Amino acid sequence: MDQIERARDLARRLLGESIPRRWSHSQGVGRKAESVAHLVGEDAVALVAAAWLHDVGYAPDLVATGMHQLDGARFLRDVAEVDQLVCRLVAHHSCATIEARNRGLADEFLSEFPPVGGLLVDAITYADMTTTPDGEPVDVEQRLSEIFTRYGDEHLVTKTMREASPLIIGSVQMITAALEGD
Repeated sequence: MDQIERARDLARRLLGESIPRRWSHSQGVGRKAESVAHLVGEDAVALVAAAWLHDVGYAPDLVATGMHQLDGARFLRDVAEVDQLVCRLVAHHSCATIEARNRGLADEFLSEFPPVGGLLVDAITYADMTTTPDGEPVDVEQRLSEIFTRYGDEHLVTKTMREASPLIIGSVQMITAALEGD
């Protein structure tokens, strides 16, 4: 079984029955990553695998810190023995460093999972933030608005996503521009 098939199967097993809407979202993010993978060259397989796995940290049995990016990346590294780059992409998708700081987890987060830069992290953020919770394509501004509404004004996730919004929008614009230049 190749890395992408393994990632898809693992995400399905962790999310499919326990949180089916999250599984629908992950399917949409996986498909979206497949559509832009050519932009990242030799890292295409890692991008697509990470997209399928990006939200496994929400699986009820994996929640430890309450930060799904960190919980998921730790599980993938320590239990599933997934490729290091995939783990780092899962950890850092959609500006997770800001959430880690806001949760007081930044030092351990960054020491365990060094940031991934450039088009690769932009691509996974694009895939996540242009996909609805039901797995359908959506404009990034609508996606951010949906997150704010779902969590409410005072929630840490809302505050984090408001802070991260310019960076998230920038990632989406970067990938959109790269696709237009194809």
